[in-house]
Amino acid sequence: MKESREKVSNYDEFAQFYDRIVEGFRYNDLAEYCDDTIRKNGVNGGILLDLACGTGTVSQMMAEFGWDVIGVDISPEMLSNAKQHEKITYICQDMTMLDLYGTVDAAICTFDALNHLLSDEDLSSAFERVSLFMNPGGVFVFDMNTVYCHKTIFAGNIFVSDTFKEKDNVYCVRNHVYAGGGTTVMTLNIFSEGADGKYTRRRECNVERAYRLDRVRELCEQAGLDVIGCYDFLTENPASEMSERVVFVCKKTVENPA
Repeated sequence: MKESREKVSNYDEFAQFYDRIVEGFRYNDLAEYCDDTIRKNGVNGGILLDLACGTGTVSQMMAEFGWDVIGVDISPEMLSNAKQHEKITYICQDMTMLDLYGTVDAAICTFDALNHLLSDEDLSSAFERVSLFMNPGGVFVFDMNTVYCHKTIFAGNIFVSDTFKEKDNVYCVRNHVYAGGGTTVMTLNIFSEGADGKYTRRRECNVERAYRLDRVRELCEQAGLDVIGCYDFLTENPASEMSERVVFVCKKTVENPA
């Protein structure tokens, strides 16, 4: 087995395998949930920001629902794997320094991307940039893993995702080490079979931080985003600190905070 060097990255090496490894995830349910939630809260179309859009799978689904989508991601490798769509504009940017040419009517951020921001300052910056470029009354929907999830579900556990197809043999082993303070170090080992029948291992390390729900609410409201709901993932059941993954629904106040 060949092995590439270990690296800490923004899923650069992972990008080419991302869609295959997470293909069992409920993409359709997630996109429908975001679309329904935004529309239920008064925004029925227009420009939608998909923050940390990755390979653009959810972006494409939102475009199919009629949104004009701007997909933003920090990883050029992820964006290079995104399929082109006439209603999607892809931009390579850090979410904490979001800088759009105009405003948007709605925004989403999925797959716990905001957990990759490791400080209150960075999380606050992301919220402030979304708020700055959102029209008054706009709706922002995002999901996050919780402290409970990091401490009890992830900590010390190994997860295997596999995709076996006629022409592919790829799987990913994720190892989680809880470092305290809501922070978990995740090591991704990606094994792929080459034409010679030998496997190559690619390894990447990423870090997530989980935040208390009341702290997320506080940072949103400081940025001019009123939290109008916090739910267990893909439900309308109120979330708690014992939830594993939650969805926040925010609405942009009329004015940005001073």
